[in-house]
Amino acid sequence: MLIDLPDIYIVIINIVGIPAVHFAIAWFTTQLPDHLFRTKPPLDSEQFNQNISPIYETVFHIRLWKDKLPDAGPWLNGFSKGSLKSTDTEYLKTFIAETRRGELSHVIQALAITVFILWNPYPANLVIISYAIISNTPCILNQRFTRHRILKLLYKRTQLATG
Repeated sequence: MLIDLPDIYIVIINIVGIPAVHFAIAWFTTQLPDHLFRTKPPLDSEQFNQNISPIYETVFHIRLWKDKLPDAGPWLNGFSKGSLKSTDTEYLKTFIAETRRGELSHVIQALAITVFILWNPYPANLVIISYAIISNTPCILNQRFTRHRILKLLYKRTQLATG
């Protein structure tokens, strides 16, 4: 513990601060310009012929729990990633960009929450670090899994259109 605070302050800061950090960062990332997340996907056949879905499905069993994660996008007037609403190419590109935005948000949240270890004594500091990892890693995995699946769909469409 680098900052010595009374226990009641620590409890209040944790109870109010941790959710505030989650929402503030989520809101901040929804305000970032869309073009930051719309990088051109590399559509080479080697990348998409290597199916990484089995890793997500057999190691992480992602299909068992991914639908149980909250989609905070609509809470902040952002893009809903709860389900695919269209297969239009532009919509799919937007969906891909929003998975990048969501992933960035969760990476920043995980890093920002670890700042709370500065005033939390042992073993609470370990709980804070564990929480930062446990609350964000499933969301990051889901964003990546979803993005890979949509990129694969876009690649197939591109191949059909040009082939």
